[in-house]
Amino acid sequence: MKKIGILHGTERTFPLALVDRVNAMKEPGVVAERVHIDKVIQGDPSEYAVIIDRISQDVPFYRAYLKNAALNGTAVINNPFWWSADEKFFNNCLATKLGVAVPKTVLLPSKEHPSDCSAESFSNLAYPLDWEGIFGYIGWPAYFKPHAGGGWKNVYKVRNREEFFRAYAETGQLVMLLQEEVRFDDYYRCYCIGQEDVLVMPYEPRNPHHLRYAVARPPAPEALLERIRRDVLTLNRSLGYDFNTVEFAVRGGVPIAIDFCNPAPDAERASVGDRNFEWVVDAAARLAIRKAREHAPGASALSWGGFVMASAAGKAIA
Repeated sequence: MKKIGILHGTERTFPLALVDRVNAMKEPGVVAERVHIDKVIQGDPSEYAVIIDRISQDVPFYRAYLKNAALNGTAVINNPFWWSADEKFFNNCLATKLGVAVPKTVLLPSKEHPSDCSAESFSNLAYPLDWEGIFGYIGWPAYFKPHAGGGWKNVYKVRNREEFFRAYAETGQLVMLLQEEVRFDDYYRCYCIGQEDVLVMPYEPRNPHHLRYAVARPPAPEALLERIRRDVLTLNRSLGYDFNTVEFAVRGGVPIAIDFCNPAPDAERASVGDRNFEWVVDAAARLAIRKAREHAPGASALSWGGFVMASAAGKAIA
């Protein structure tokens, strides 16, 4: 019997619905359950053919457990090795090479020195930085946020250099991004499952959290939706993510990818709504069953994404 495991934290509606949906599909030789861990021994395989990870970004113990499981042939969604290495600034850099529109963005060093470092550790860094060049490139207002992580933690909207430097003083050892504000005409959030299935959802990030998917807008032009779908697939196939969301702000008819490093995206029924919830449960169940069918004990189950694989082979992405 091949087991599909769901590893999760405090969320309940999505993990439980996914377990129920997989089991209701009655795939011969496949069963789903919540992951159960009673010990982790180095080099030993887990009991799961597939694990869908919803929590290891917040629990280092789980991340280490998943790396060992993947090493021993478990198909982990998403790849714990790449997820550990990935961050938002790299994603934006990648998008510029893939032809996906992104906001103007610069990377900034942490305000405070990392632990065990001193000013001498930064002898290659100009002081002061070219603040006038940076501010002239980005413009005002701008968003100031960590280069990695999510959940709208430590995110600031700054309207001038004085507000920027006040915010910068609060960021401690965080490496930060300064990014132009995209004043949008329309906005979409998109699930991408299995690097194949895409759901484009109207979204309003300025609404309270529970109302962000409650959006009434005229239907978007099909050409715009098709470009959004294409960009979603391009990004996720290049990064190797099997479960992710991508957000687009549409400015002047051009979809600009705002955020696309969400490998454990919100899928709670109360926030995404019944229709979107049913779609993501069904798509994730079909993906998990496909991965379980493909599972061969002892064989590698890791997927590194088009960008990483092409780089290793010394080739450009088509």
